[in-house]
Amino acid sequence: MYNYQEILHQAQTLTSDEPKLLLKDLTTLVSQGDPSEEAQNTTELPRLNLNRWRGFLPKRVDALKFQLELRQEWDAD
Repeated sequence: MYNYQEILHQAQTLTSDEPKLLLKDLTTLVSQGDPSEEAQNTTELPRLNLNRWRGFLPKRVDALKFQLELRQEWDAD
């Protein structure tokens, strides 16, 4: 198994196009992460307390009706 310094030295000897390809592949590898770690993170997320937003907005809003009412208000001015 290689250590960091050996890999860095090898990366410095790449041809002109290879560093960009390596960076792209490493970015993909890092963004995927460890699947078991990702599963742990999603199960440990705190539950959102949606009750604190109750009363802030109506329970149901018809988007089309709201848009039409808003347009009527604009046209009235």
